[in-house]
Amino acid sequence: MSVSPVKRQKMESALDQLKHHTTVVADTGDFNAIDEYKPLDATTNPSLILTAAQMPAYQKLVDDAVAYGKKLGGSEEEQIKNASDKLFVLFGAEILKRIPGRVSTEVDARLSFDKEGMIQRARRLIDLYKEVGVGKDRILIKLSSTWEGIQAGRVLEAEYGIHCNMTLLFSFAQAVACAEAGVTLISPFVGRILDWYVANGDKKTYEPSEDPGVKSVTKIYNYYKKFGYKTIVMGASFRNTGQIKALTGCDYLTISPKLLAELSKEHVKLTPTLSVKEAQACDLEKIHLDEKAFRWHHNEDQMAVEKLSDGIRRFAADAVKLERMLK
Repeated sequence: MSVSPVKRQKMESALDQLKHHTTVVADTGDFNAIDEYKPLDATTNPSLILTAAQMPAYQKLVDDAVAYGKKLGGSEEEQIKNASDKLFVLFGAEILKRIPGRVSTEVDARLSFDKEGMIQRARRLIDLYKEVGVGKDRILIKLSSTWEGIQAGRVLEAEYGIHCNMTLLFSFAQAVACAEAGVTLISPFVGRILDWYVANGDKKTYEPSEDPGVKSVTKIYNYYKKFGYKTIVMGASFRNTGQIKALTGCDYLTISPKLLAELSKEHVKLTPTLSVKEAQACDLEKIHLDEKAFRWHHNEDQMAVEKLSDGIRRFAADAVKLERMLK
């Protein structure tokens, strides 16, 4: 007997309803959370891997990564770098046993302004995945959305068929450049944008629809859909479930276990706020950005300049902590 849609709405949690309109991704390196919430994809970054690697349950992965680094030999620095890359891949491979989709694995943030360095490191990660039997179709390589990172993404996609996830994305200029580079996916950060406006403005609380992070992702989604870009928009870095619900209908949303738990307990009716039809009717104009135009437009957005540099520093600091732990 089929259940009427009205009745189903009453029974379904906000999380289950969200999954009808948006691909839900788990923002974690913790396997238990992935098992519990059954997302399609999962994302990791140095901060998440650092947290997970300190849990006793994952000690074997850390030991295996260290053994791998030692086996390859070289200087202590090379051994640690190899162990670090291996650890990311071991976590990614374990996560892939638990999800049907793709896992995002991040290139070292210290390479954010080194196009060739990012290309080499991305290819190395893909080779390491191949060694453990994972094909590149199940991996998204995460790169910082600097001009160099975006151009590295362009090369990796076009020349090597490596799918990229552009992270630390705060400005409309970054989003436009990523679309023009033809990358697979972008991760515009919602919560960190809100953090900046709360810290730097008079207004301390925002309704979800007026949230500057929500508005930023909405504009990017509308622009991509209006002009037929294939790049997937994946809202990231959420501070509350209100932000998530206000982006129902976005291609993908990557959500922390804490907020996944809250959504699974909520039983309010969700209606999509983003749609291709509405996007195509919006009044945005198409723009093209070469390097000079990109740098100027991005520089005009104080929030984006500050949050991008802050994000790179934070991920780099956690990469250093992870290396210390491996050492």
